[in-house]
Amino acid sequence: MLVFFKENLVFLAVPKTGTTAYETALRGRADIIYRKRPSLKHTPARKFVRVIAPFLDSAHDLRPETMAVIREPVDQMRSWYRYRQKPALDGAPNSTKDLSFSDFIGAFLSDTPIPAAKLGTQHRFLTGKSNEVLVDHLFAYEKPTSLLAFLERRFETDLKIPVKNVSPSAVDTSLPEPLEKRLRKRLAPDIELHQDVLNSGHWRRD
Repeated sequence: MLVFFKENLVFLAVPKTGTTAYETALRGRADIIYRKRPSLKHTPARKFVRVIAPFLDSAHDLRPETMAVIREPVDQMRSWYRYRQKPALDGAPNSTKDLSFSDFIGAFLSDTPIPAAKLGTQHRFLTGKSNEVLVDHLFAYEKPTSLLAFLERRFETDLKIPVKNVSPSAVDTSLPEPLEKRLRKRLAPDIELHQDVLNSGHWRRD
């Protein structure tokens, strides 16, 4: 998560949506950077509203707008699976090295997911208890030009976004049709929100 005083903006880092690349490009402009611990770097919107926003208001007289990126939900699950295949996680509880993608999704859908498949959803990350979106500006991972245009206007400069933290691509992430249907049913709120953002290019909260 990046906080920019001059631009009056907070960039919330939804996991597996390419935010590391934007952090690299923008961190020199940020006044506050939450990046070491995943629980801080990936602070969800409801925690930001409950904890961070009041701090920024009281300590810095700052009431910033928020922004985030959302990715096609099934594709984000593929990215999680590939990311957790990396050798650095071999032997760790959250490694997917010895799991097929089908096993990974089956575990994610279970009532008691194993550590490797214990994941939150983008919809939950971005919404409050009543399922209302808490973020002011949303952009689709698949339409980076809309996001880049917004940032360049906001920061009044040209930006170059490096390629960072790319998961291995040569991994089978196909699913049997019945299992994919179950996954899409589980992720229906995410899919609907992503489609709204994708259609709009730049989704704005009313």
